[in-house]
Amino acid sequence: MTDLAAFSALLTDEGRTLLTALRDYDPAQELAVASRLRREHPAELVTAALGQARLRQRAVAKFGEQDAYRMYFTPGGVEQSTRRTVAEHRAAAFAGLGVRSVADLCSGIGGDAIALARAGISVLAVDRDPLTAEVARANAGALGLAGLIEVRCADVTDIDTSPYDAVFVDPARRGGRGRIFDPEAYSPPLSWAIEAARKAPHAALKIAPGIPHEVIPDVAEAEWISDGGDVKEAVLWFGTRPGTVRATLLPAGDALATAAPLPDPPVRPVGRYLYEPDGAVIRAHLVAEVARELDGGLVDGTIAYITADELRPTPYATAYEITDELPFSLKKLKALLREREVGILTVKKRGSAVEPEELRRKVKPKGRNSATVFLTRVAGAPTMLIGRPAAR
Repeated sequence: MTDLAAFSALLTDEGRTLLTALRDYDPAQELAVASRLRREHPAELVTAALGQARLRQRAVAKFGEQDAYRMYFTPGGVEQSTRRTVAEHRAAAFAGLGVRSVADLCSGIGGDAIALARAGISVLAVDRDPLTAEVARANAGALGLAGLIEVRCADVTDIDTSPYDAVFVDPARRGGRGRIFDPEAYSPPLSWAIEAARKAPHAALKIAPGIPHEVIPDVAEAEWISDGGDVKEAVLWFGTRPGTVRATLLPAGDALATAAPLPDPPVRPVGRYLYEPDGAVIRAHLVAEVARELDGGLVDGTIAYITADELRPTPYATAYEITDELPFSLKKLKALLREREVGILTVKKRGSAVEPEELRRKVKPKGRNSATVFLTRVAGAPTMLIGRPAAR
């Protein structure tokens, strides 16, 4: 049975019934479950249903239970789809620009198309893989959005986007050997996506968060997005605020933006508080803006840790109260932790080659208290900063 035929079988009444029955199944019991189901259903259908059930369980983290158990997935679709909170943020941004129709190029299984449609935007979702396009079409139907989402199996370079208010491009950034770091090796290449974006009144291009700032075109606005503290993606916006860089922190939606980034903050001695900027702030090169807000400086010119003497509230960094500053020494750290009966040890590092798990294994923390140790450099010297999360 081909992949398309197997997927089509899942859309039958028998396939849907099987998937409903498998919602809460334990993958560890898959052999026994498969043997039982094959007494009543075709073996190929059972295999397809079990695979889909596993994918739905994995997809809950990105789409939530309500959507994940109604949607359909491919292995690559689960891995590469935009997280729901991020897709909803982008859809709201398009809606805020007055966009009513979007050509979603490289749409995958339809995660972004779903968010756009739910924002009241009509979508042309294009993907060149026949199975992926069928899955996207099934998802639009399963979520009651077929009237707003047209799915087309085609090469995105053949699509006329002129009838649409906006273009969204999510190039494939993975190949047979894993993650692709060269933007011109994306599929389609970043240069093609930029040209497609320039032709539209508004556009957004999803790119890897680690993209060098120097390859970002002057006519674009660059946004780095984190969700729950984890950097998820970067987006180039066209038709908005050229030259602006922005860090957006979800789920709260706090955003820090500037068209004229500040120079690097000064390096200063470690104060009472250490601030760890959100990853989106660091990727957007906006650490200086946060340091100014905190009246702080850097512990080292190459390290994105901010130090200050006062505790000030900010959504853009997590604050820690520092109790000790020591030259790097496992022996000294072990003695200090033993003296303070620290058994719960959080290890963070920036600018250190020591792995947190390796350090934790060597110092063998034991006791009823907790602490956080930062392995870093202070004015160029390997240093350990010991502290705890600051009281809010």
